[in-house]
This record gives sequence, C-alpha cells and structure tokens, in this order.
Amino acid sequence: MKTAFDTTKRHLGQGLFAHPLGVNCGAIGAAEEPGQAQARDGRFLDVLRRAVELGANLLDTADCYGAGHAERMLGRLLREHPDQGLLTSSKVGHIRGSAPHAYADRHIHHQFQQTLENLYAEELDLYTLDSWDFGPQDRYLGSAIDQMHTLRELGAVRAVGLRGPHVPYGATPEERDASAARFLYLFQMIKPNIVWTRFNALTPVITLEGEDLFAFTARLGVGLVLAAPLAHGVLTGRAPRITTPNLGASGLPPGNRGLTPDRVARVTAGMEALRVHFGDEQGTLTRLALLSCLQRADHCAAVVGFTSKTQVEESFGCLSGPTLTATELQVIDAAYADIRADIEEQPRRRVPHPART
Repeated sequence: MKTAFDTTKRHLGQGLFAHPLGVNCGAIGAAEEPGQAQARDGRFLDVLRRAVELGANLLDTADCYGAGHAERMLGRLLREHPDQGLLTSSKVGHIRGSAPHAYADRHIHHQFQQTLENLYAEELDLYTLDSWDFGPQDRYLGSAIDQMHTLRELGAVRAVGLRGPHVPYGATPEERDASAARFLYLFQMIKPNIVWTRFNALTPVITLEGEDLFAFTARLGVGLVLAAPLAHGVLTGRAPRITTPNLGASGLPPGNRGLTPDRVARVTAGMEALRVHFGDEQGTLTRLALLSCLQRADHCAAVVGFTSKTQVEESFGCLSGPTLTATELQVIDAAYADIRADIEEQPRRRVPHPART
C-alpha cells in the first residue's frame, strides 16, 4: 500500500529543521551574456520566491558563487521574509583574496563577516568548510577548526559543516579509499554537525568504516545535506547544466572524469529501463531521482539547483505524490547500478549503491 510522501521538516542537527527539499543558489553565480545581469537577477529572485512558496526553507549558497553575488541575491530574498524561519547555509574555502590561503589566520572570520553583510543576516544556520585543502601538511587546519568552533560557541553559526567524500566517475579503488581516509581524518578533527555532500544515483560509492555515508552519519548523529541530487539535470532526461568542476584539493579530485558527453549519452540510454517500467510522463525521472535519495534516511535534506520556475515547480511537485514502494526502489536501484557500472567502466553490479535502511 502506498503512502503519501512525508514533507515534515527533518532535523539536521543543532535544532535545524529543514523541508526535505531546499534550493542551491549555485546557478546565480553562473556566467551570463553581457547586459543580461538585471534580467537574470530578476528571474532568479522570482524562482527563489516560488521555491519558498512551495515550502523550501533551506537556502544553500557559498561565498564563491559569483564571487558573493549569489549571497547578495539571497540577502534580498531574506529581507522580504524576515519572520519566515528560512535557514541560511553558506560555505568558505575557495576565495583567498589577499590572504596566503583561504583558511589562513583569520581569513575565515573575514569571509564570514562578508557573508553576513551580503545576506543582511546576523548569524548563519550552517557554515561549511567547502575545501579539503588546508595548506601544506594541513598547516591551516588547526586555525580553521578554532575559528569555526568559536563561531559556533558564540552563536554566530548554529552548525558547522564539512564537505563530504567525493571521487570522479571511473575512480580506482585506491582513489576511493584515499577519499574515505581523508574525509574520516578531517571528520574526526573538525567534528562537524552536518555533512554537505554531492550525492545522486550516479555518485561513485565510498565506504566509511564499513558503512555508507547515510549509515555513518546516522550512527554519529550528524545531519546530511545532499547537493546535485539530479546530477545537474542528467537524471531528469535533460542535458546537464554544468560538469563536475576542477577543484583539486577541495575534495573534488582533478581530472576530466566528470559528466562528459559520452557518459551523459550512456546515462540517457540506461534510463530507458526506468521509462519502460514507470512511464515517460513529464517529471517521472525527476521524481525517481529525488525520492530515491530522500527515502534513504530521515536525517537528510536535498538542495536542487535551478534556472527557471518550471524546474523548481517540477522538483517540489515530485513530493506531492506517494512514496516509492520497496519493490519500486529495488527496480530503481538496479537500473541505477547498471548505469553506474557502465559509466564507471566496471563490471556490472560490482559496486552497489548504499543499502537502504
């Protein structure tokens, strides 16, 4: 028997309750044709307003999205809804400015103050260390931890976040193990309240102390924010907006192993099995991608990117129907496992997706 999807706000930790689906403002910082900035900004504000109308209360951005422009745009929205309980999430770790390193000395504090000014806010609900690069021999790790913990202790930040483990498509077992080991080390040192991570049906599986990321964080009482649950549109059947960026030591290993045109074509072909089983109505693939993420655990929320109201309405509309049954989830997981095996060029079913609990 099918039941309606539960859109009750989920507890991510530190008293933060988020609607299962929020929005990521990365697209606001994307390049635009000269002379189109005003029209673009108006369009993005309209989309953000629509997302809030549909229930979104987790608004995710970063100081590097458009060099602060995304934060300033989000600040305009926050001023329109001062008493609506919207959760602000931003990140630090990629803008160095005149400092020797993005995490050097008090640079985090400097970026934090600028973020508050951009958002017209007095505090942040979630502040995430977005890069795993803490300088040679982790020279700036200690100061970064001190600054983040001080912000939390002072009440300027409610929850400290850490970027989750991630490897490119086709990663070797050694690369997966190295990413897991690095994450576990940083996790132990930083002691985050929430893990912000890129996760979708195509994400290569990384094991943490014998568990997937969902079980690992649940056991330790840490919340999860899942970014790119639609793989930048690939899992909806549309062409991707962007490919995996080359951020080096930030936690996204370098190399041209992202969603290349060849891999996108393979994914599209692989999703034919889902179309045959579930139908090809508008929004069906989007619904399968989102619910397959959100039904894995109740301590996670997903944030979707956007470029139009239509995209946001489709995503939030997916939550208005029933949950996926256990049998449906098995069909979906099997299809996605075949797709991952294909794009990772490994034997089929060799690397299963995280187990469901």
